[in-house]
Amino acid sequence: MRLRLPKIRWSWSLPAVFILFFVAAGAPLPFGSTNDLSIAFWCLCLGVAVIFAPTRDLRTPHLWLLAGIGVIVAAYAFVLHEQLSDHPFIAPFQPIWKQASDLLGVPIAPSASIVKNEAFFALGAPLANILAIVLGITIGADRARARRLLWVIAISGAAYALYGVASFLIEPTMILWRDKTAYLGSVTGTFINRNTAAAYFGSAAVIWMLLILEDVRRRLPERHIEWRRLSLDLRAIPPREILPQLACLLICLMAMFMTTSRAGVGLSLLAMIVAFTLFLRKDLPPRTGIWISLGSGLAVALGLLQLLGDRISSRFDSQGLVDEGRVEAWKSTLRIIGDNPWFGTGMGTFQWAFPPYRSPNISIRGVWDAAHSTPLELASEVGIPMALVVALGWAIMLLVLAKGVFGRRRDAIIPLAAAATAMLSLLHSCLDFTLQMPGYSIPFFALFGAGLAQSFSRREGRASAGGSATAPRGEGHLATAPPASRARPELHKTV
Repeated sequence: MRLRLPKIRWSWSLPAVFILFFVAAGAPLPFGSTNDLSIAFWCLCLGVAVIFAPTRDLRTPHLWLLAGIGVIVAAYAFVLHEQLSDHPFIAPFQPIWKQASDLLGVPIAPSASIVKNEAFFALGAPLANILAIVLGITIGADRARARRLLWVIAISGAAYALYGVASFLIEPTMILWRDKTAYLGSVTGTFINRNTAAAYFGSAAVIWMLLILEDVRRRLPERHIEWRRLSLDLRAIPPREILPQLACLLICLMAMFMTTSRAGVGLSLLAMIVAFTLFLRKDLPPRTGIWISLGSGLAVALGLLQLLGDRISSRFDSQGLVDEGRVEAWKSTLRIIGDNPWFGTGMGTFQWAFPPYRSPNISIRGVWDAAHSTPLELASEVGIPMALVVALGWAIMLLVLAKGVFGRRRDAIIPLAAAATAMLSLLHSCLDFTLQMPGYSIPFFALFGAGLAQSFSRREGRASAGGSATAPRGEGHLATAPPASRARPELHKTV
């Protein structure tokens, strides 16, 4: 398989680059990195990488992005202070502490959180995500490094998918070296939860599809695709040049379907359809092309569901789109938010806050340690104002990525991959807790950062800095990459 990547040259910033690649590839390995030790290790690695992170390629738009992240960090710090301090500035104390003091007959120091100091221990995962997106912006400001990060996530995703399928066929009762206690009939890879695994494999499949489309589009001789002779052009591509990428895509799709996750599979297929259409939008017929592409993609998705997703279809038939217990849990979480609108119950305290609000319509089996909706759980733990700040950050990120998708003429695949996986993870997190799993969130927050960095061309950065607005050499006129006849040989590296 040939990867069109520039040669690696030594610099003092290389440690940060390699650490980011190592974390992006390794975060899913230790059972999705859900335990405190794994999260602390990744935070340490990412923190060291931030120290050595290159800043030479940062331009004015990138600095504005980092400033926006700084605002979110400052808001988090204020909420954290209110929930941890014995003397918060404005946050009211939770009434549970006075009730406990009256019942026990002893004085108890109150707190704005229902579990003292839990906010400190729950800080690890958000901190890792912030460090990952900061590194994604600083390292991804260089297009070659951004593309390498894309390949690292894609290859590691295919490797985890291959392991997931192989382990399911050989020993379905084990995850790595531990006994598998749940989802015995589903592929989970190195994750514990099948829904997170489906989103991860689906995100990797989106990236592989875009990489294949870019490679194929680059090899076609025409400026715009002539659909009548497309089959002839595709036959001219040497099979050995494209088969490895197709194999990786297929193994990711197979693992995704074998998770039997309804939302994970459905949203992943939707992300692939939209990403496919956006990538080829300039080559489609002007009026009906978009609708034909979306309709054809939907038909292919339904065909794949019938061919590979019979168990998923049966779950849709028996349980619908969302099971009743999850809907009741969302209603209970809304009641928590209603009683704690400003500063929430405390970061990381959902499993303690939920029992008094638990709906009688929910089965008594099990413990609800997550709301199965990240936005609702976030609002219940940190309050509505902080949740709105985070939502605003997501909205700005998606707008910037959209600008990169529609505005970039070169390397548009990077912001497109980031936008597609960001929408996939965001929508799936509204139904589950994908973005709360560091094994998924760390690599893809790094990708989001690289996509943000590559949403601005060098010309924009220079113009905003008051420099020349002339496009640099190589800032070409093609939507994705130069044709094969003009591709520079030094940008090829065999792996």
